[in-house]
Amino acid sequence: MDEFIEVNGIRLRYRIEGEGKWMVLIHGVGGRLEQWNQFVSQLGGAYRTLRFDQRGMGQSDKPEGPYHINDFIDDTVALMTALGVDNCVLAGCSLGVLVAQGVALKKPERISKLILLAGIAGRTDDEKRLVQERLAIVQNGIPGQHFENSVARWFSDEFREQHPDVIAAYAADNRKNDPKAYAAAYAVLANTDFADRLQEIALPTLIITGEHDRGSNPRMARFMQENIPNAKAVILPGLRHSLLIEGPDQVLAVVRPFLAD
Repeated sequence: MDEFIEVNGIRLRYRIEGEGKWMVLIHGVGGRLEQWNQFVSQLGGAYRTLRFDQRGMGQSDKPEGPYHINDFIDDTVALMTALGVDNCVLAGCSLGVLVAQGVALKKPERISKLILLAGIAGRTDDEKRLVQERLAIVQNGIPGQHFENSVARWFSDEFREQHPDVIAAYAADNRKNDPKAYAAAYAVLANTDFADRLQEIALPTLIITGEHDRGSNPRMARFMQENIPNAKAVILPGLRHSLLIEGPDQVLAVVRPFLAD
């Protein structure tokens, strides 16, 4: 059941399910806590999961911005504190990876393990240029235009062909985003990079990226693995950016043994 709580002057929607050790899940830009539906379902209640809509997204408050990565980091830590989450496995996807990295750097004692899905680190000059072009579309385009331009980057051709209903639902959710809040959140995704601080993360870390993800690509996954001392990177064949929607089975097949170690 969804509940609401105010932290840092922002009303956040959250959901807690399952039993046992805590796992906190942070969704991507323009997303909402439902992004984790299949992941949580396949965990089968083995963890006590906390997922939430980040500021500016879903049913949480949508201040106009600008936002900073520290806003998302501080919201996550404050939410954990308010709900009594002293220590957890922390998992993030896309923008959520940057938030998770930031929490790991700021409050490492609150995390036992780190899971980074379709994450960003160490962008090249060309990758920086491309993400700034996408940011300009989000800032200046019509609602849903970014999704239409990006759907082929996020989902494989086969998945789009076989699951038009999923793509349509995903597009409808994307169009519900408040344009100004979405742009403010996307600016954080486009302009944040913890590449120079990854070596400070001493936590056991699992990095998962799709083989054909162009924005959060395998090179970045390997870069994170090389710079985080206790990290393992796994590249999932055939997948693009939307790992949690298109490839939850493949993701959990890698996550389960990591959790069991």
